[in-house]
Amino acid sequence: MPIKFRLNIKNLIIAVWVLSISACHDSVKTKQNSKPNQGIRLFVLGTIQDGGSPHIGCKKLCCAHLFNTGNQSRKIVSLGLIDYTTKKTWLIEATPDITSQIYKLNKLANFANKTTPDGIFITHAHIGHYAGLMYLGKEALGAKAIPVFAMPRLKTYLETNGPWSQLVSQNNIAISQLFSDSSIVLGKSFSITPLLVPHRDEYSETVGFVIKGPNKSALFIPDINKWAIWGKSIATEIKKVDYAFVDATFYDGNEISSRNISEIPHPFVIESLKLFASLSRQEKDKIHFIHFNHTNPLLNPSSKASQEVERFGAHVAKIGQVFEL
Repeated sequence: MPIKFRLNIKNLIIAVWVLSISACHDSVKTKQNSKPNQGIRLFVLGTIQDGGSPHIGCKKLCCAHLFNTGNQSRKIVSLGLIDYTTKKTWLIEATPDITSQIYKLNKLANFANKTTPDGIFITHAHIGHYAGLMYLGKEALGAKAIPVFAMPRLKTYLETNGPWSQLVSQNNIAISQLFSDSSIVLGKSFSITPLLVPHRDEYSETVGFVIKGPNKSALFIPDINKWAIWGKSIATEIKKVDYAFVDATFYDGNEISSRNISEIPHPFVIESLKLFASLSRQEKDKIHFIHFNHTNPLLNPSSKASQEVERFGAHVAKIGQVFEL
């Protein structure tokens, strides 16, 4: 084959590859992303359950290829908030993927000399939601008084148990106490309000967050035992906001064979779909399932489960999505 022809083929392959990457990237942008670098925005930085994906000890097909290739879309559940007017950023959840998530948040913000967020909000003391704090200590970043917002039991837990207490004594973090249903003001017409939810509260209480911007609002509940035992109606709470990121750890009860599913209670997606069936099409469109176990078929956009969610009118959250607030 002539050299010129081989180069043309090579260039064609590269062009197709670039276009495919671009298409994949564009596919996770939302229709709200029309005015870049303005106002207040919410970014999906992770969608996976605490144990990550690939998952430690997993020998199933869902993880087999990931151990060799990795996947940048498999980050533990986290949201980022950016106020482009005040040039401030916030991280929701301190996950074991915090290093890459803070890097991504800074890149999205593109503010000069920004290396750490202006605050970190934590829902509860399960490893995927607070263990990333360890990277703020002297073994890694050696941060200076990063504001961490936590509920009373979580605040006490962090202050009185090592290694977390060292972060406090070394002034790597400065903990501010949250109170249920009481808002923390982040800026003009911009606030976060914690909502207590029932979960496995071994070391702390568990909350979800209502994030209100000047124009739109979002509900974030990555962990809850079951919707039916919550003191609030999830359907009603969805109606109050513009976006709802809700617990979808397991699609159904058949995913886990090695552990007793009753020991790790979450609302199955099939249960949530049944519960949300009476919502209008407009309300269903607000729902973005998140916090997927590595076994969850929703991680495969071609699966019957993913297609069922889309037919229902709801959505599967994807890393990289952007929502205007």
